[in-house]
Amino acid sequence: MEPHQDNHPPLTRGMTLLFACACGIVIGNIYYAQPLLAAIAHSFGRAPTELGYLVTLTQLGYAASLLLIVPLGDAVNRHTLIVRLLMLNVVALAAVTFSTNFTMFVVANVAVGFVTCSTQLLVPFAASLADARSRGRAVGTVMSGLLLGILLARVAAGAIADGFGWRAVYGIAAVMVLALTAVLAVKLPKDRRDARLDYAALMKSLVALVRAQPLIALRSAYGALVFACFSLLWTGLTFLLSQPPYSYSEGQIGLFGVVGAVGALAATSAGRLVDRGHGNAATGLFAAAVLASFALIATGAHSLAALIAGILLLDVGVQGVHISNQIVIYALAGNARSRVTTIYLTSYFIGGALGSFAASVAYGIDGWRGVCIAGAALAGVLVVLWLASQRVGVRQVTQ
Repeated sequence: MEPHQDNHPPLTRGMTLLFACACGIVIGNIYYAQPLLAAIAHSFGRAPTELGYLVTLTQLGYAASLLLIVPLGDAVNRHTLIVRLLMLNVVALAAVTFSTNFTMFVVANVAVGFVTCSTQLLVPFAASLADARSRGRAVGTVMSGLLLGILLARVAAGAIADGFGWRAVYGIAAVMVLALTAVLAVKLPKDRRDARLDYAALMKSLVALVRAQPLIALRSAYGALVFACFSLLWTGLTFLLSQPPYSYSEGQIGLFGVVGAVGALAATSAGRLVDRGHGNAATGLFAAAVLASFALIATGAHSLAALIAGILLLDVGVQGVHISNQIVIYALAGNARSRVTTIYLTSYFIGGALGSFAASVAYGIDGWRGVCIAGAALAGVLVVLWLASQRVGVRQVTQ
């Protein structure tokens, strides 16, 4: 049964900004650990490279919830679902804060990843509230908030950990999410669903959607590859910067998130390009930027300026591809936006988890050079896939 399409008041600028802020606050919960890996490893008596797998496990928890929970957004009251997930997020963050051993810490982090999927209920919710002419801009704005949350989480985590220790990072995050829950409980539009949920049919429809729209599968592959590059860089970067010749503190490592945050500006630019019908060319351009960035990043072991320039270029490319992907698939989705989000973002975060895993393995084998070779290889596959899609005549569908 196709879920009932609700009528909501139009998406205002203020509500768009609230969606963006909410996504940024919540998504940061699964990225605080990245600049803190060395400090967390030391507190539990573990090797820093071993903690690279923590990022992988947290992202896999997130991917699992994208597959199992986010499809419910097409069939149940999204207001209630989002608020309850946020409440569980507070509990999971508190468990991380007060974890007494490494096993409890890891399990609690996976739980944090699992309940953070509320962000990916908010993005299609915003898309459904926006009219067709401004949907690209609205999604781009909300995604800018989410992407800034990912990047600035590292800055905040590093700064707080320098002064108060890594546990304070998660304690403050729990308080922030609790406050956000109270705001969204009042401000989020109410869903009035009258269709009864058939969860099995909802999950089976994921396969039908991919078969009916091959472009969703193609865009999911783009997303998996581009986020693998992103996660590989940011996980490997902690290993590079925490050791000689840099030997930076957690706070200094976190400041690199400011550099990456500039890339989030690409989100709104990508949204406007797709709204104007230039999404396909923009995707190719952003993919090429990701590949080119690794030429600069590869010299980062000896040149801080080249490393910063490479990070900036990579983040612009990654966010541009990602936003173009989401706007295109939402244009195809109609009443199935939550399920399309599930298909796309499950692939996206599996790619991210594999990228984090690859960073740990590559750094252990060949240091920073190994990380850069792996990243360039992934970016090369992305560019080749985009070129191949042009040859077989696959074209983006825009509004």
